[in-house]
Amino acid sequence: MLTHHVLFWLKPETTREQKKAFRKGLESLRNVETIKSIYIGTPAPIDRAVVDSTYTFSLLTIFEDLAGHDVYQTHAIHLAFLDEFKSLFEKVLIYDSQ
Repeated sequence: MLTHHVLFWLKPETTREQKKAFRKGLESLRNVETIKSIYIGTPAPIDRAVVDSTYTFSLLTIFEDLAGHDVYQTHAIHLAFLDEFKSLFEKVLIYDSQ
């Protein structure tokens, strides 16, 4: 198994409509056949010093293996998402684990 966790910080000027479209774009990634499980979220209202809640969206995807992840990285749906929304990114952090 391989998990691919992406945290997105969108630019401060991103509108509510753009955020809705962004979330819909994240949802479109469900159609990548190598994703076994996907979770899309926003920061939980937890106030602890060790919790970073400064990001805008979290995307957690689970793949059967590294090969499935590699297919995702070059998949047309993933590339279309990046093409459409990368202009909204202020910062992106990715954590992959297996």
